[in-house]
Amino acid sequence: MAGTMQIIKITDAEVHRGRHCVFRNLSLAIEAGENTAIVGPNGAGKTTLLKLLGRDLYPSKGEVAILEKSRWHVAELRKHFGVVSADLQQNFRPHTPGRSVVLSGFYSSLNTFGHQEFNNTQLSIAERISNELGITQFFETPFFKMSTGEQRRHLLARSLVNDPSVLVLDEPANGLDLSAQFQYFNTVSELIRKRKTLVLVTHHLNEIPVEISRVILLKRGNVFADGPKETVLTSRKLSELYEMPVNVFVNEGLFHATPG
Repeated sequence: MAGTMQIIKITDAEVHRGRHCVFRNLSLAIEAGENTAIVGPNGAGKTTLLKLLGRDLYPSKGEVAILEKSRWHVAELRKHFGVVSADLQQNFRPHTPGRSVVLSGFYSSLNTFGHQEFNNTQLSIAERISNELGITQFFETPFFKMSTGEQRRHLLARSLVNDPSVLVLDEPANGLDLSAQFQYFNTVSELIRKRKTLVLVTHHLNEIPVEISRVILLKRGNVFADGPKETVLTSRKLSELYEMPVNVFVNEGLFHATPG
């Protein structure tokens, strides 16, 4: 894929959370169109990596470039690089009505405010995306009164109003019932078919859509394995990653893990 834009390039990054060094000499790169899952157990560094990509953390050494730029105004970055994370869901203003959740994406804010203006084009975009995700009936519902699945769809819509070329999803099925999981991942697969580049952060193999081709395994702040999912998601590698016997099997293109 010579000449393809690198959406993420991390070079020799050292990253600290408080006094704890999470990453030391971390390097990885993801190109546009290279749909990727980042998998690892708790404590592997997944949350820190998300904060690094979302500009909530910066490396003390090395470089992190997003869409080939190392310096961004966060609101401008969000127009091209959408992040839907558990942190965002937990920190979103609880009384924000659904319509404002979606519209807040234009300003990367946690609600809409009087000084913010929305033109007819933006209002139409928000309504169209809300229709596509089936959330218009929640326009007046406060965020805290929504189910987990409803909240996730609103945050996804919030990200999509800017038509970002890249979507980063953090544990997207966590807390969703079976019906909501199917609905969410059908939506994700459709977005990939529309040529969005997806970076999925998870520790559940069955959350990895068929359309994802590359998997990066993280373990204790290091890249443990990286490559095509068929060669990375093996019983041997997953057993080493989780330090317990794991059996991996594939059903209709989806990977599943059971205790060994």
